[in-house]
Amino acid sequence: MTDVNPDQIGAGAPQPLEWRDGDMPYSTAFGDHFYCQTDGRLECGHVFLTGNGLPKRWSGRHTFVIGELGFGTGLNFAETWRQWKRHRAAGQHLHFISFELHPMRGEEIGRALSHWPEIDAERDALTAAWPQTPDGTVSLDLDDQTRLSVVCGPALDGVKTAKPGLDAWYLDGFAPSRNGDMWSEELMREVCEKTIAGGTFATYAAAGFVRRNLIAAGFAVERRKGFAGKREMLCGVKAPSS
Repeated sequence: MTDVNPDQIGAGAPQPLEWRDGDMPYSTAFGDHFYCQTDGRLECGHVFLTGNGLPKRWSGRHTFVIGELGFGTGLNFAETWRQWKRHRAAGQHLHFISFELHPMRGEEIGRALSHWPEIDAERDALTAAWPQTPDGTVSLDLDDQTRLSVVCGPALDGVKTAKPGLDAWYLDGFAPSRNGDMWSEELMREVCEKTIAGGTFATYAAAGFVRRNLIAAGFAVERRKGFAGKREMLCGVKAPSS
């Protein structure tokens, strides 16, 4: 399959995929894998959950809202939901809001997530509820304490119209060198604006321009050790004055 210019794919339309090593999807439009080739599920735990201080930070909260740039295969959501079910208390609610330009089909999500038996229950529930043609905002109440919303279309447009009050962010677009729009200063400013004071972000990316854009947006940024040999990752907190 030849590479495809992402600008030639309509917003919200599925993108062409290659499957490598059986069940690992590769975007031919962006020239990148959807998750870490070592172990995407463990990377989610290291980068996004630990980087945002989860599950500790949702303890005692009636509602906790996570935003994500790049839903992809749904792996980050599935692993977060698994951890949420393990640690939540009665009456608590999680809203996971993801922004995705090219949503995958349900069968593609199922194939990609089949690599991890640890999330079989979450994969089955997600793919059973996933619409045949995702469009607009896909909103799924997956149990009485968990809502997933996937906003289909350009991330900047979606975040601009999102309600403020997000507690944590997973910044998980394709690599900055492959998908610069997902890491722009304008988008990072919108992300920060929608975040509560003291809210956090985490990302596997450590490129200099990403770090500078996050600082300019109003986050205090920290470098941490990356996952599986990656030298660095970034995480941070929104300052009260931002």
